[in-house]
Amino acid sequence: MKRHLISFAIAFSTASLSSAQVTPQADVHQHAFSPSIEALLASPAVKALDAADIIALLDQAGIQKGLLLSTAYMFGRPDRNVENEYAKVKAENDWTSMQAARFPDRLRAFCGVNPMRDYAVEELARCAKDPQLRRGVKLHFGNSDVQLENPEHIAKLKTFFRAANEHRMALAIHMRASISKKRPYGAVQARAFIEQLLPMVPDVDVQIAHLAGSGPGYVDPPADEVMGVLAQAVANREPHTQRLYFDVASVANKDITDADAQRLANRLRQVGIARVLYGTDSAAGDNLRPRESWAAFRRIPLTEAEFTQIANNVPAYLR
Repeated sequence: MKRHLISFAIAFSTASLSSAQVTPQADVHQHAFSPSIEALLASPAVKALDAADIIALLDQAGIQKGLLLSTAYMFGRPDRNVENEYAKVKAENDWTSMQAARFPDRLRAFCGVNPMRDYAVEELARCAKDPQLRRGVKLHFGNSDVQLENPEHIAKLKTFFRAANEHRMALAIHMRASISKKRPYGAVQARAFIEQLLPMVPDVDVQIAHLAGSGPGYVDPPADEVMGVLAQAVANREPHTQRLYFDVASVANKDITDADAQRLANRLRQVGIARVLYGTDSAAGDNLRPRESWAAFRRIPLTEAEFTQIANNVPAYLR
């Protein structure tokens, strides 16, 4: 009997330790930065960052797999005048592809493009032929100044979304409208996304980055309004939300308040823990690195079972 109790105690202790040390299997939101991006941004916060650098960060956090989201869309930002813009977009996507190819068992990559550009569908088709980029595309509505209340923008996005669906490329979308330009962002934009764009992509996964915000932190009321509409649509099982997922990149930081942490927990439960994907965001500036980011995320008042499920949620494009 004594031996049985000792064995039980050891098993319980081991299980508790394993539970306490649970780490994500995947980081679905990482950015590699080429020297070209470093030169374009000319910011002390952004330095060239390649696949080996990212693998080292993932190793420190105990994370096995990562998704590199190309930042090629930055060359297509509307308020930038970039010579040979499309050539530079292609070069950046190709560079990201090569980074993922260096660690084929650990990394996947999505190409990046401004969906409003005339070359957007062409670049999507080109990426679809690349073994490293064919799984998906990263869109940044804020950087590309996408305005979901604008019928012309919606028309262009419909064309792009249809093409992504035809190529069976998942979408990772930074949905937050431009903050610097003070673009409208709220329930109207969320409903336009649900009703007009999601029907164009019935066959692919759609990943909403940063819980519809931009991070770091979760102190953006317009983003929470959008997230509320999206979450309610999921909870109501509205058509075309079946393949909608949400990444939590940078939504929790070390200074998160109890109120914001509780708000986050409520949103995550509203969409369903099975739809929540763990991500970190770029290892740039003051952004938390993967190990520290997961520690900050653990401050959200979820149960251990919920943290474990999120840690084990791995999207199809990374399997």
